[in-house]
Amino acid sequence: MALLDEPLLHSRCCRVTDTDGGETKKSAHSEEISGTRCAASLSQTINQVAASRQKHTLPDLTYDYGALEPHICAEIMQLHHSKHHATYVNNLNVTEEKYQEALAKGDVTTQVALQPALKFNGGGHINHTIFWTNLSPNGGGEPQGELMEAIKRDFGSFQKMKEKMSAATVAVQGSGWGWLGYEKESGRLRIAACANQDPLQGSTGLIPLLGIDVWEHAYYLQYKNVRPDYVKAIWNVVNWENVSERLQIAKK
Repeated sequence: MALLDEPLLHSRCCRVTDTDGGETKKSAHSEEISGTRCAASLSQTINQVAASRQKHTLPDLTYDYGALEPHICAEIMQLHHSKHHATYVNNLNVTEEKYQEALAKGDVTTQVALQPALKFNGGGHINHTIFWTNLSPNGGGEPQGELMEAIKRDFGSFQKMKEKMSAATVAVQGSGWGWLGYEKESGRLRIAACANQDPLQGSTGLIPLLGIDVWEHAYYLQYKNVRPDYVKAIWNVVNWENVSERLQIAKK
């Protein structure tokens, strides 16, 4: 979504209509524009952009909430998707609207104050959108083809990659995510952990391929406080086809 920028606002304030209905843009030095007209134009621009912008929406799942059982129960999936992810989406839309207004007004203080909410809710939306596609009732097993070759090259074996990623994910302090990512500069796979909802690419530069959510809402109803059991179970529903597709896109 493109946010409203200052050049657009400036051009709207400095654009007047000729008597014949044509539009000409005149310099502030050659044309006086009253404060009232400029304020009205600014208000109109904000309203038009707010009405036309496409809001973020909660993505549909390609499987039922109970499809990942017994590894992830239906109740967790329903709450996780329809409540938690939905909250990130709603809050992101509200925050972006406030940011647009602050940007249009040149209110830098408010823009800065909104950055944490943009990062948290935007990251939550990005992370979960990837997460749902990383999972499948037909998942599990081992990856094939180029992905498997890359894993063996960069970690020694598939088992070693699983162990390393599991350890990094379980070790996240508080809430966060464990990730398998692609480093474009080196062409290699990397494992990383991010706190809270910090998005992988925005935080580390790695392109996300596979994410494991270790916020308690992702597992507590079923696994209580035994995070390692949840991380061990989730490998049974990893959608390796999706991870492979993400690798192919990342390499372009």
